Amino acid sequence: MSVRPLVILPDSRLRLISEPVGPITDEIRKLAADMLETMYDAPGVGLAAIQIGVPRRVVTIDTSKDENAREPRVFLDPEIVWSSEEKRVYDEGCLSIPEYYAEVERPDRVRVRYRDLTGATHEIDADGLLSTCIQHEIDHLDGVLFIDHLSKLKRDRVNKKFVKAAKRGEAA
Repeated sequence: MSVRPLVILPDSRLRLISEPVGPITDEIRKLAADMLETMYDAPGVGLAAIQIGVPRRVVTIDTSKDENAREPRVFLDPEIVWSSEEKRVYDEGCLSIPEYYAEVERPDRVRVRYRDLTGATHEIDADGLLSTCIQHEIDHLDGVLFIDHLSKLKRDRVNKKFVKAAKRGEAA
């Protein structure tokens, strides 16, 4: 396992639509392991493969609160098959948009179908933080960022801030 560099806004790769996983290979298993290592190192609770520059439909999540009782989950080709009409607002952040947080409204509960690393298909019902995290990460797979759920004014401010920071980084 290795920690991989994160793709940071305004990198255009964050807008790519990720490809299905296909057959589960050693390469996919290594990708998932590297993603978990990268997510824990950041630290974060979720990571989509595109956030390390790999446009595949792979998501890692761990919403456990205790570092000593980790509960890593790997979702291959996840899709939301049902979502509640009830909404919930959660203060979201993103490893690809460091140190920026904003309240985002999403469905309170979702049902997600996905494959695991053995190839088995599962469906789970998620609520609370897990529901928010799954929706956030699946958005990444479709080239959508959490700031896209904000007003145009807020989104433009965030984009401008990260474009300026990227330019300063190149000049340094």
